[in-house]
Amino acid sequence: MRRLMVMLLTAAIPFIPSAQAQQPVTARHMMVVTASPMATEAALEILRAGGNAVDAAVAAQMALSVAEPHASGLGGGGLMLFWDAKARDLHHYEGLSNAPAASGTSLLDGGASLSAVRRSGRSVAVPGALKMLAMVHARYGQLPWARLFEPAIRLAEGGFPMPAYLNQVLRERGEALRRNRAIAAIYFGADGRPLPVGARITNPEQAKALRLVASEGPGALYGGALGAELVQAAHDQAVPSWIALDDLRHYEARERAPVCGTVFGHRLCTAAPPSSGGIAVMQTLMLAEAAGIAQAGPHSAEATQIFLEASRLATADRRRWIGDPDMVNVPISGLIDSGYIARRARLISPEHAMERAPSGQPAEQHGALPPDAPPLSESATSQVSIIDQAGNAIAFTTTNNLNFGSDVMVSGFVLNNAMTNFSASGSASAPAQNRMAPGKRPATTMSPSIVFDSRGEPELVLGAGGAAWIPDAVAAALVELLVNKGDAQSATAQPRLGAETGQVVIEQGSAAAALIPALEAKGQKVEQQPVSTGLQIIRRLPDGRLEGGADPRRDSVAKGD
Repeated sequence: MRRLMVMLLTAAIPFIPSAQAQQPVTARHMMVVTASPMATEAALEILRAGGNAVDAAVAAQMALSVAEPHASGLGGGGLMLFWDAKARDLHHYEGLSNAPAASGTSLLDGGASLSAVRRSGRSVAVPGALKMLAMVHARYGQLPWARLFEPAIRLAEGGFPMPAYLNQVLRERGEALRRNRAIAAIYFGADGRPLPVGARITNPEQAKALRLVASEGPGALYGGALGAELVQAAHDQAVPSWIALDDLRHYEARERAPVCGTVFGHRLCTAAPPSSGGIAVMQTLMLAEAAGIAQAGPHSAEATQIFLEASRLATADRRRWIGDPDMVNVPISGLIDSGYIARRARLISPEHAMERAPSGQPAEQHGALPPDAPPLSESATSQVSIIDQAGNAIAFTTTNNLNFGSDVMVSGFVLNNAMTNFSASGSASAPAQNRMAPGKRPATTMSPSIVFDSRGEPELVLGAGGAAWIPDAVAAALVELLVNKGDAQSATAQPRLGAETGQVVIEQGSAAAALIPALEAKGQKVEQQPVSTGLQIIRRLPDGRLEGGADPRRDSVAKGD
């Protein structure tokens, strides 16, 4: 744990590996990588007991709900790619939170202020992660549902040591969380300060909730007693929720077709809309390849420039075109069409930054709506990457949205504030793809991804937490792995760099600072900021061994047998 604390400031951009990076972990039969040592152990316990990757993903999520409560849990949403090794088939499951039926057109309806609603009952969307996991387990799980909850229940009842990253989040949000009685009772001491790293944490209320879901199934939350508690707690806030028990009863997880394409000679599959992140990852890589990143030289200023400009163009398109495909038309095929990518790539210069990165005009636009302001965002979310002994693979990204979500706690777990993922502007006169509407699912940057080798087997399983940083983190890791031939650990430890706002941001204190003069000479506006991603990678090596890379910015652990 101490080593992980020291490495929270480790650097990484697409092309300069960190000098402090750990060595990758290797295993022969199975591998799990998560943002928590407790979640990694929970998943491995299930695999060793005869469970498969699906069973292990459920166990990991329940453990994360206890041990990484700010990032994900019973009250959040998620996206999953599942490779069924026996059937040799890839499935994409979507359990994103959606707007309640009584939702307005904006969080600011009724004159509410942004500061009042950002962490409020109104910010709570209908959670979907549990329903999605139950659906996937019903189809593919091997162990009984209740067995998968045992590791998390032991953690919640018996306690676990305060993780370094949870302590960091508590300190960063200290005053607001200290005033929250339910949260403070678990994670703060009598002195009003967050419990120190290593202090024993128990959560008996969440243990009860987990036992209820283990015995009754997802119905306990989706219309049962736990759901009734959720609705009541969300309504008992200064700005009350729009959510009703019927919203929970009627929630459905969905299976969608993944977005797949070819990048650097490999087949990449990633999350489909409402994920905007999957399209952004695919576009960034396709644009960078077309613009010549492989010829620019590993770790060079030119390669970095190409990556940044590709990211800027992909960001413009995802904000312009991506929304809930069940409610708006999204030109998925047009956005990754080779001709469209070639035209867009001509906007990229390795020597000169664009003044403004415009969105494009893909084919099959279907009258998409005008662009709008981006949603609220900050580092959050968690990634689970698993390959089991049978070759099944899972890339599962799960979230409460912002850290500690809405700040509303029910039975020891946190409710999401995914309503803030809708476009921030409240003007009904300027509709957007990602405008709030009843039943709609907001766009998300979550980008669980799987890369296949020439035999059609999963070679890379990855995804990340980190809000707006997610697409750049995943795309940069794939450049490091597929172009620069790095290993899983160097790919996740490398310095973060992105251009989400149009201005280049480099991870504060990282080796990437050496690139600033060269980037500024190309016309980039650069600033440094702290970054907290959670990029978790598994790579299958040519000899069949599994290699795990765990993001040093969190308490991440890769482990296998």
